[in-house]
Amino acid sequence: MSAAALASPATSFVDLADPFVLESGTTLPQVRVAYRTWGRLAPDGANAVLVCHALTGSADVDAWWPGLLGPGRALDPDGDFVICSNVLGSCYGTTGPASAGPAGRHWGADFPAITVRDMVGVQARVLDAL
Repeated sequence: MSAAALASPATSFVDLADPFVLESGTTLPQVRVAYRTWGRLAPDGANAVLVCHALTGSADVDAWWPGLLGPGRALDPDGDFVICSNVLGSCYGTTGPASAGPAGRHWGADFPAITVRDMVGVQARVLDAL
């Protein structure tokens, strides 16, 4: 795998099939999640490695953990299928305040409060979709 291919994976998107109900009870009618992957998924899925980030909301594992991702490293795309999605509310392509809301305008300050459980719930739905 070339260093250029490792450093610049394409961002992909998945639109959740159903509305997502937040822990608060508020429903997001549409949720789009941006994600990036490195490596190839084995037919049985046994080589999948989900990488989660704490603060940035960015799926750019190669940018924020460059020492861990690459051939011969802990996250090795030659054997692992590494996936990282942006968190719900992210400004990096996943549904959040900058996204169009139900009224057709940006959510802005009206974007509902979200919890870590909401973020994990969306991430689980992304994995199911993939």
